[in-house]
Amino acid sequence: MTDTITTSTAAHGVGLSEAAALKVRSLLAQEGREDLRLRVAVQPGGCSGLIYQLYFDERVLDGDALVDFDGVEVVVDKMSVPYLDGASIDFEDTIQKQGFTIDNPNAGGSCACGDSFS
Repeated sequence: MTDTITTSTAAHGVGLSEAAALKVRSLLAQEGREDLRLRVAVQPGGCSGLIYQLYFDERVLDGDALVDFDGVEVVVDKMSVPYLDGASIDFEDTIQKQGFTIDNPNAGGSCACGDSFS
């Protein structure tokens, strides 16, 4: 008799726009790695109390929630899921702004720099 351990990964409510997915794919191609995922997290800090963290991670930790957006895996840790439920990640590339943006309906307020929220 063999025991099998099944691990399930919960989904999260974070969305990823097509523009953001394209940029992530482009960055991953530049890195030359196919084992990386986009990790989105909320950390204490900033003027308003919480800041967003976006980075590539090769790990999937216990309790992580993961959603695959047509080959782009987005991972959110279990502590950040409630803060990010319903949030959407986009990528802007204009003369005024270039970078990832997060539209989060759970943010009660943000500071002038736009990097932190409460």
